[in-house]
Amino acid sequence: MSDSEQPASKMSVRGLEAWFGKQQVLKGIEMDVPARRVTAIIGPSGCGKSTFIRCLNRMHELVPGAGCKGEVKLDDADVYAPGVDPVLLRRRVGMVFQKPNPFPSMSIRDNVLAGLKLSKRMAGRRPLEVAEKALRQAALWDEVKDKLDKPGTSLSGGQQQRLCIARTLAVEPEVILMDEPCSALDPIATARIEDLLHTLRDDYTIIIVTHNLQQATRVSDRTAFFLTGDLVEYADTDRLFTSPGDRRTEDYITGKFG
Repeated sequence: MSDSEQPASKMSVRGLEAWFGKQQVLKGIEMDVPARRVTAIIGPSGCGKSTFIRCLNRMHELVPGAGCKGEVKLDDADVYAPGVDPVLLRRRVGMVFQKPNPFPSMSIRDNVLAGLKLSKRMAGRRPLEVAEKALRQAALWDEVKDKLDKPGTSLSGGQQQRLCIARTLAVEPEVILMDEPCSALDPIATARIEDLLHTLRDDYTIIIVTHNLQQATRVSDRTAFFLTGDLVEYADTDRLFTSPGDRRTEDYITGKFG
């Protein structure tokens, strides 16, 4: 897909800056995230990748001493506008973290339903049907359907990560943020997550932070390269990796630094 054929933006960022205390970690980011596509965020450690996606659903502000300014829009609404409830925002813009984090005291079924129960949105829903739908979307149902009452922590690492994805999907988000979701997984589990991304892209807008350049080329439609808090380049993934427009991008993807 060429840059001129991109679908409408689901999220748009203008002049986004972020800090931890006095340390500025994002510098005037300008970026449009296409709807129902996978956008990869790449760059060396400490370049602002994770901070960027945490600003998109206002998780950055939960860190003591952290701050940001600029505009982040979900559809046409500014997520930082007065009166916006961050909790409601995070239902629309869900997040999957680097390490699988199932709730240890909960069963597989209850892990999937946790977000809906916390937000008191289970009324009128059939728990098993909701859990099955989310687990099927996360390509995990066939592996766990006979042990839904077992602890979520009884699963393998890759299964736990798909369980966390199912938990995110159960609350019916529009955007899914993934912060290096495969970094703690083995190659087989990673391949399953990547296959899952290809399936989910038809229904969700996905933004994935990854340190694995090969993964970015396999799963994403668009790629953004961050360096020391700047967005250096943002383009169609094939173009960025085959003919980058900035020498710094070329140096990074060819392994000269990072």
